[in-house]
Amino acid sequence: MPDGVIVKALSGYYYVKPIENGKAVTTEGQPAIQCRGRGVFRNRGITPLVGDHVVYSLSDHNEGTVNEIMPRHSELIRPPIANVQFAVLLFSLREPDLNLPLLDKFLVHIEHSGLDTLICLTKQDLLEGEEISKDDPITYVQELYERIGYEVIVTSTRTGRGREQLRERLAGHICVFSGQSGVGKSSLLNALMPSLNLETNEISMKLGRGKHTTRHVELIELDNGAFVADTPGFSQLDFLEMEVGDLSACFREFESYAAVCKFRGCSHLHEPGCKVIEAKDKGEIAQIRYDNYVHFYAEMKDKKRRY
Repeated sequence: MPDGVIVKALSGYYYVKPIENGKAVTTEGQPAIQCRGRGVFRNRGITPLVGDHVVYSLSDHNEGTVNEIMPRHSELIRPPIANVQFAVLLFSLREPDLNLPLLDKFLVHIEHSGLDTLICLTKQDLLEGEEISKDDPITYVQELYERIGYEVIVTSTRTGRGREQLRERLAGHICVFSGQSGVGKSSLLNALMPSLNLETNEISMKLGRGKHTTRHVELIELDNGAFVADTPGFSQLDFLEMEVGDLSACFREFESYAAVCKFRGCSHLHEPGCKVIEAKDKGEIAQIRYDNYVHFYAEMKDKKRRY
């Protein structure tokens, strides 16, 4: 029986495209095979997910049955998708303006899921013609997050900046595009592969966010061996799926300092001998990142009390 990857799940059907040697391969122009899942999955409480590597069989009518789900390397709850190798976190430099607290909140959730992150800054062309001060947002954000260990790519769908660099980075991988609404996820995907013709909407300046044009999770096939999950944008995220004690580990620059704090289980807020606070005071941890950590910690404590 052939191997495949589920690229879409809709109304009880799973749409499968073939894979070779355990790796997803693109078959542009060929429709996915519409499959049903075996009844045994339902009996065992197993739900096939987009991104699952599966073994399937074909019927006489070119439909199929998902017979087996291979072990998952990763699994996300929101969006529900399996085997993502990294997340592409998209934030615009303008329209809407760059929102670092929200970017950090996304990073916390992605770190908690166990995925690595590529930060992609969009709409670089909207900065052209502006007077660039010493606080140039592109340089500032690149230096801030690259020092922590994140990869940052700056893009513009109008000028083509960063397009080939991003295409090369995505090649052969399953990844998820995520980020604030209105930052141009669909526009960027169209630039990476013009034949996609994904629906896009202009940002609503009144609301500060774009209209949701993506309705369900689906793996979008590029012509370089990549599958991309384009998901709805979010205007806010909550911390209900995390424990307060997990937050520190989601700030990767805290790790080496937190390991040598004076007190075990240090919250890094006020304890004497806290090496994270010392590093922040010395400028080894960025003040804005630490401030966002403190804000998220208080938000999590408040939510736990209310729920």
